[in-house]
Amino acid sequence: MSRAYIGIDNGVTGSIGTILPNRSYFERTPSKKEQSYTKKKQNISRIDVVALEEDIASVCSTFRVRAAIERPLVNPGMFKATLSAMRALEATLTVLERLGIGYEYLDSKEWQKALLPTGTKGSTELKKASADIGKRLYPHLSDVIDKQKDADGLLIAHYLMTKYK
Repeated sequence: MSRAYIGIDNGVTGSIGTILPNRSYFERTPSKKEQSYTKKKQNISRIDVVALEEDIASVCSTFRVRAAIERPLVNPGMFKATLSAMRALEATLTVLERLGIGYEYLDSKEWQKALLPTGTKGSTELKKASADIGKRLYPHLSDVIDKQKDADGLLIAHYLMTKYK
């Protein structure tokens, strides 16, 4: 059975890259907005676990899957962002576990060091470099990469593929 590689850029604005032996996919992580659980009326974004499971399940039936999730942001000084990252991580882990897919965590620096130009720093530069490299490696996904503004999930999958080949 052939191998598929799934790279997950954690978060409700993250992305998922899938590399199969003869094709590759890249998409924004499916999410939905709903009312927050807090006293103050506000909306939050959550992973759409049904859509995520459907997307990933289509790969599982045909391929042996290796998945990597970028280690999520955890910073007490950014409490709301940390809560969002943890909710997204839990939803993603639930989907992977339901599908019987093993996973590993990757620090962003690990895959960025291997794939992005040396000395790339700062959020804006990292996003631009990610998009440029993603479009160079996977030109057929350029439109999706432009919409996402980076190719992180795809590059995580690419890094995983090169790491284990």
